[in-house]
Amino acid sequence: MTEAETLDVVVVGAGPTGLSCAIECTRRELRTVVIEKGCLTHSIYHFPANMIFFTTADLLEIGDVPFSTSQPKPTREEGLNYYKRVAQYYRLHVRTYERVTAIRREKAGFTVVTSDTHVRNLRYGARFVILATGYYDHPNRLGIPGEDLPKVSHYYTDPHPYFDKDVLIIGGKNSACIAALELHRYGARVTVVHRRAEIRESVKYWVLPDFLNRVRDQAIALLLESTVTEISGTTVTVRHTPSGERKILPNNFVCSDRYHPDTQFLESCGVRVDPATLVPEHNPDTLETHVPGLFVAGSVSARKNTNKLFIENGRFHGRIIAERMLRSV
Repeated sequence: MTEAETLDVVVVGAGPTGLSCAIECTRRELRTVVIEKGCLTHSIYHFPANMIFFTTADLLEIGDVPFSTSQPKPTREEGLNYYKRVAQYYRLHVRTYERVTAIRREKAGFTVVTSDTHVRNLRYGARFVILATGYYDHPNRLGIPGEDLPKVSHYYTDPHPYFDKDVLIIGGKNSACIAALELHRYGARVTVVHRRAEIRESVKYWVLPDFLNRVRDQAIALLLESTVTEISGTTVTVRHTPSGERKILPNNFVCSDRYHPDTQFLESCGVRVDPATLVPEHNPDTLETHVPGLFVAGSVSARKNTNKLFIENGRFHGRIIAERMLRSV
């Protein structure tokens, strides 16, 4: 174990919200380090290769750095380049490929323990910790036979491998609808299974009509109030919840788009998590948890209500938290 490096703030997570938090702390001359278990903006990197953001570039800006794009809505690649440039511009201290393994509350603040790619245990002493860990890395388990087959994926990245194949998508939010449309247009035979009675209006307004029109045209099959109960090498079994009727569908691939925050990690930090909503207990006005000096930022503060919290508003959390820190000093 190395000697603890002494800091004012440790930010856990180098997504747009985590970077925004680091910028706001740095602006206030708080010594800040960002620790990220993967690459910079790890979640965006794992988005579909041809993804276009749901919103315009100006609503994704952080640190007052302009986000210039060729089209009104930026691509994944443009997003990756933009956030990299912002980190460089502010000379943020980002430690990538380093995983936080423990956060311990001490008398004078926190000890943050990490492990890097060299399997070294590192320590940081900090007065404050911000958890901006998101939820994208923790897929919801289906808990059904066949879930661990190689054809089952929790991440959709590119339509090419699915050409002329039977693909079943589990979910009914933005990512599920967008993946279904892209796969259909690339030549896959797509079925979407959703446990609710309708595809909600929370799906982006320019995506929902397109998706529903493809359903009406029978180009995409939509099974509502349904769940997948079993996956085999060549089929999936789907149960209609109200009637109990079961269908066995031909299938080559299954994609699920449901995720959750790492509640075990939150609880290991001493943060209480509501078991129904998975929202960590915190003050919504300051984003400070009931553990003094420990904050949550971005989508991890809202799950399961992530449809209400995106980069567009999560990017302002850093300012709120940094101001609260200064009042605590």
